[in-house]
Amino acid sequence: MIWKKVLLMALGMTVAIALGTLTELKGIAQTPTDLDLAAYHAPIHYQDTDSTKYSSDYITRFNYDGDWRGTNNWDNLTAYPLNAYAYYSVAETCTHRFITYSFFHPQDWTDTPFDQEHENDLEGLLAIVRKDGSTYGKLEGVVTVFHTDFYSFTPSTSPLTNGSESIDGTLTLSSYNGSLHPLTTQEAKGHGLKAWPYAGNFDGNSSADGIIYYPSTTTAEVPASGNDRSVLYSLIDVFASGGLWQNQLNQASSSTGITYANWGTFRGDSSGGCGAGLPTCSNNSANTPWGWDDSNDGAVYRGEMALDPAHLTDVYFNGLGNFDTTYIRNRYIQDLRDRGYNSSNLPLGWPSQINLNTLSGKLKTQC
Repeated sequence: MIWKKVLLMALGMTVAIALGTLTELKGIAQTPTDLDLAAYHAPIHYQDTDSTKYSSDYITRFNYDGDWRGTNNWDNLTAYPLNAYAYYSVAETCTHRFITYSFFHPQDWTDTPFDQEHENDLEGLLAIVRKDGSTYGKLEGVVTVFHTDFYSFTPSTSPLTNGSESIDGTLTLSSYNGSLHPLTTQEAKGHGLKAWPYAGNFDGNSSADGIIYYPSTTTAEVPASGNDRSVLYSLIDVFASGGLWQNQLNQASSSTGITYANWGTFRGDSSGGCGAGLPTCSNNSANTPWGWDDSNDGAVYRGEMALDPAHLTDVYFNGLGNFDTTYIRNRYIQDLRDRGYNSSNLPLGWPSQINLNTLSGKLKTQC
């Protein structure tokens, strides 16, 4: 009988330990995939459209026409369906995750005389997410790309305050699919992006042309018209095999790449009618997140929104509290180092203000 008591005691201890472990795990946040993290915080996106040429304001992916050639995206606009996509990437420090989102248009266009057009257009935002112990963290602010200027916006409950740059407005959040999403908006034609409703003239009202895009992990819809109020856009990882970033790395030392003219800049020309009539057409004028630049933000340099978002955040804002500026994950820096790029072997067109060896030194293996 003694052995039975010992066995029951052992079983009881095992159950108690298991229950205790489960209790402890309840307080530990699960680690989300990058896709789930991006989807949780992805913008509900208000795209202003112009009735002169609705389709030129539809968001899509760079290779919507089945190839990675940058010089035929303007030309092929009406020949292929414009399923809705947005690109994302995630970098991580011990205190924050930084998510870039970018929306691609094949044409940056105008119907105004003496204005300028260009092939390809990619503008977006940086989402600053504090790791607060919850699974997905808390969104503290965004910095958006409006042509050659950046604008920052924070939710009403954010601790962030003005840093070297002033906060430009309040970020509105709306519930969708079980989480709060920032509302963003883009102009028609030129596609400058800000928090809603600070750009364009479409805020969802029935009297203006526009599309409201909602994020999805699986579905990329084509708008029914330039006045569609519910279109799903699918999220694409910038680092996906054969995608935007891999093509950049493959063409980083070439001046003849079909996708990129140089570091962070898409190749684009005047074929297909770009600049037809009185507008002019500017070649090689659209930039990627690692090529985005604000023209007057001081010690934040071209491409840092993707390459070094913690530094950009540290400059733009105060009120950051406990804030880490080195990375336990930053695929941009890691891949450049793995490809053998350093301060003595730079990609063609690399910004001179950024020391690549110093950037690589911001990687670490653990907190």
